[in-house]
Amino acid sequence: MASLLALGYLLEATHFGASLNQAWIDTEIRGKGLSGELLFIGVGALAAALAMPRQIISFLGGYAFGFLYGALLTLVAVTLGCALTFLYARWIGRHFIATRWGARIKRIDDFLGRNPFAMALLIRLLPLGNNVVTNLTAGVTSVRALPFILGSMVGYIPQTLIFSLVGSGVNVDPTLRIGVAVVLFLTSGAIGVWLYRKFRHGHTLGAEVDAELDPEAAPEKLLKPD
Repeated sequence: MASLLALGYLLEATHFGASLNQAWIDTEIRGKGLSGELLFIGVGALAAALAMPRQIISFLGGYAFGFLYGALLTLVAVTLGCALTFLYARWIGRHFIATRWGARIKRIDDFLGRNPFAMALLIRLLPLGNNVVTNLTAGVTSVRALPFILGSMVGYIPQTLIFSLVGSGVNVDPTLRIGVAVVLFLTSGAIGVWLYRKFRHGHTLGAEVDAELDPEAAPEKLLKPD
């Protein structure tokens, strides 16, 4: 926790997040060839690992490289960011958390552990949650790293495409482009909710999550004592 606070202070002091914008893309990334692409991936991975919303990174990727290529480079960046955060939590915090709050993470462990790839994919499609918190939480469980990271990568694809499309400025009427993006965003979220209801097989992320995603089934669970 102290190291995360220190990183947060460092980011605030250096204005790291605020400097990642279209002006930075214009001066440091566009027209730089391979070096610009690698710089975007590296900085994007670090930004994703340190809690910058991946939707912003996707938008900048689309702005810098166009729709599809921007989405591809962004996907690489945010997946690396996911891996960095996950491994950070595993190497630094797993033993500490497990010895003190093992019971509190058991629910997440049970949910992810049975099929890490499918469950990570499902979580990424849900229209809720926080990317970095999910990565940190998974890192302190016993879930296998590779299936979780690969499942996350596949789950990142819909929103990466959506926000890369918005940022790309492709030759489509802006209103239509944003409208298509909104429809795709809502569709991917609806698919995530449907998958959660259908495939969790008795596992849960908690009564609060169930109340948001499955109102018909949630009241009964919410009334049960802890």
